[in-house]
Amino acid sequence: MSDISLQETTYEAGMGDYFALLKPRVMSLVVFTALVGLLVAPFPVHPFIGFVSILCIAVGAGASGALNMWWDADIDARMKRTAGRPIPSGRVEPGEALAIGLGLSGFSIVLLALATNFLAAFLLAFTIFFYAVVYSMWLKRSTPQNIVIGGAAGAFPPMIGWAVATGAVSIESTLMFALIFMWTPPHFWALALFVKSDYGNAGVPMLTETHGRDTTRRHVLIYTLLLVPVSLGLGFTSIGGPVYLAVASVMNLWFLKGAYDIWRRDDAACEADKHKVEIAVFKVSLYYLFLHFGALLLEAILRQYGISGW
Repeated sequence: MSDISLQETTYEAGMGDYFALLKPRVMSLVVFTALVGLLVAPFPVHPFIGFVSILCIAVGAGASGALNMWWDADIDARMKRTAGRPIPSGRVEPGEALAIGLGLSGFSIVLLALATNFLAAFLLAFTIFFYAVVYSMWLKRSTPQNIVIGGAAGAFPPMIGWAVATGAVSIESTLMFALIFMWTPPHFWALALFVKSDYGNAGVPMLTETHGRDTTRRHVLIYTLLLVPVSLGLGFTSIGGPVYLAVASVMNLWFLKGAYDIWRRDDAACEADKHKVEIAVFKVSLYYLFLHFGALLLEAILRQYGISGW
């Protein structure tokens, strides 16, 4: 972590400050996709084991967030969007965040191994390592493709949930991983196009800063096109079905239309309508992932009653 001058004023941290270290908004997405991965698996899991598993995955995600905030405190202190976070604002000491991140990491991994199986625990450990070390410490500061490769950290939860139930990795869990992995770049870059960021001042090589907005718009379209076959391919696996394919088809057409509209625009058009299209596409991207995983869950429920599925 770079040498920086964080705020000198010392505050007494509250529970809310420590909870903020865990990045609860990111954790909510992790919990949802991991839960779907667990519930759509072919083997049922005892409700208590399932609860413990999801708790471990959530705690592991929170541990990743704390380690990320510890390492990125210098960056956070230089950006308006993140200057109010617990460490740069002086409410939590960096050493506290590191201890919390390491402690929660060890707790979640060991408990998941004891409650389920070593594959699930290994995947959780690798996810924490990937986010904290590969993404935060290496990729984020070294390449404009940081969000592409680093997106793997957010894509592992459904694979972990599947491993909890089956003790294995399969084509289904791999495609759930790939769905989130390919969705992350256009989702993030749509946001980056309309949010006035100061990544450049903080020395973070985000694509909008290093290659400009025209290149970013082109990348949004390219990655959305690559996302479509992954999304539709998942519908032809054992966890897919006609309901999922119908939802996926509609959402892909909607997302593709938005990505195409972004690609056709220039800075003048964006400023003229205050980034109306980019904001709309970002919102679509949120619905996109939620409805895909929601449709997988619905397919699993309908399959229990012999209504849907292949």
